[in-house]
Amino acid sequence: MPTRFVTMLIVTAAAGILCPPAGAQIPPTPAEIAAYTDLHAAVARGSTADIERLVRDGEDINARDSFGRTPLMVAAFRRDAAVARALIEFGANVNALEHQSYDVITIAAVQNDLEIVQLAIASGGNARAITSPYGGTALIAAAHLGHAEIVEALIAARAPLDHVNNLGWTALLEAIVLGDGGPRYQATVEALIKGGANPQLGNRDGATPLSLAKAKGYADIARLLEQAGASSNASADKE
Repeated sequence: MPTRFVTMLIVTAAAGILCPPAGAQIPPTPAEIAAYTDLHAAVARGSTADIERLVRDGEDINARDSFGRTPLMVAAFRRDAAVARALIEFGANVNALEHQSYDVITIAAVQNDLEIVQLAIASGGNARAITSPYGGTALIAAAHLGHAEIVEALIAARAPLDHVNNLGWTALLEAIVLGDGGPRYQATVEALIKGGANPQLGNRDGATPLSLAKAKGYADIARLLEQAGASSNASADKE
């Protein structure tokens, strides 16, 4: 599992907040890949010719491995757009969920794979889907990691800007509290604000995005929020 996806705990001392752990996606392990047969094995090899042959022989394009991953999900974990495209052309379900409730769009969003995110959306993928064990969205996952281009693509696909996951976080809150305040998180916050995210929606403790940004010393993000009309007083309105 790449380090950046490992479950993390971040303590924001100045704000007095313990940030909740972010669930990590689980790609197939080397042992799982070695045990793959049929379509999963063909995808792991990156063989579009074998995929076509197997599908024409009647193999289930949406077959599941032991963790509920479809061949398309394996292609997304491999960042193999050519194989993903072939699977979709043969009828792969772009909205399937694996055992942790991740879909292909969220998997690709976490990997900062704009090509597969756009491919999945263009092929009927639902950018509004509720995914992950925390009832989140691909947008929240992308904002958490500061993947600004992915955030922009998901906003264009009408992802729910102000969705609150079951930990009490929006995409904007995660970009601030779980980010480092650097350029990619500034770009992420700017994209969310321009897209129409509510800059006033606070967390369960009543801390607003602006108050959190100031507490963490993120002056540039605080400035973006202030320009959007944000204040340090929490809003009770949530989507």
